[in-house]
Amino acid sequence: MLNPFTAHPACTGQTYGQHFRFALTFGARMTFAGLAAAVHALLPFLFKTTASRALEELNAMRERQPRRAVE
Repeated sequence: MLNPFTAHPACTGQTYGQHFRFALTFGARMTFAGLAAAVHALLPFLFKTTASRALEELNAMRERQPRRAVE
């Protein structure tokens, strides 16, 4: 049986540590962008481009990752 902590990272061409760092960074950036979007919904003069910039950055991060089989 494959180790569940290393099976998915291996499918993405990463070690557990590399995947942990990428996923944590990606998730934190998504969280902050979501919070900025929520604040922007209430106060539209704040964070006017934060969420859209974050989406562009996240897409660029994802595109830089090696392409491997996806589970």
